[in-house]
Amino acid sequence: MERTATVKRTTKETDISLSLNLDGSGRSAISSGIPFLDHMLTLFAAHGGFDLDLQATGDLEVDGHHTVEDIGIVLGQAISKALGDRKGITRFGEATLPMDEALAGVYLDLSNRPYLCYEVSFPSQKTGTFDMELLEEFFRAVSQNAGMTLHIHKLCGRNGHHIAEAVFKGFARALGAATSLSPRHSGIPSTKGVL
Repeated sequence: MERTATVKRTTKETDISLSLNLDGSGRSAISSGIPFLDHMLTLFAAHGGFDLDLQATGDLEVDGHHTVEDIGIVLGQAISKALGDRKGITRFGEATLPMDEALAGVYLDLSNRPYLCYEVSFPSQKTGTFDMELLEEFFRAVSQNAGMTLHIHKLCGRNGHHIAEAVFKGFARALGAATSLSPRHSGIPSTKGVL
């Protein structure tokens, strides 16, 4: 069974089309109009083993907020759609990821109970022209729309770019583990019988 999804979202602020294959090879084609986010999503696809195609336009003349948040919404919806009934998945995933002096811990549960705990600080508000506070909005949108409990913690780090890379690579590895099919269980991974 293919675990893929295509999601389109058009508002007065953004126009987004995203295709995701959870069982891909790490291939990506990403164009959001925000080069820093494109770089982070390329890392996400490569380190999670996902195939990701994203075309997005937004009101970047205002700022990046709507585009970044709406991409998070669409990515979360695609993750949920590709998972289907969530039978046979490992469900939980975690990764502690170093990137030079930076270290991030990412822990998640594909429980269908969205929650974000985001404890990440950056040495400055911007990396290049990218507003780093938008990353929390991105991950909140992903977790809400994927039905994901998501904890992200900066354990150490001084360089904003390195911290962001550690977070995205850690998120990729944790999600790759959680979405992987369990060799021991084929049903719903919950004693409740539902997620």
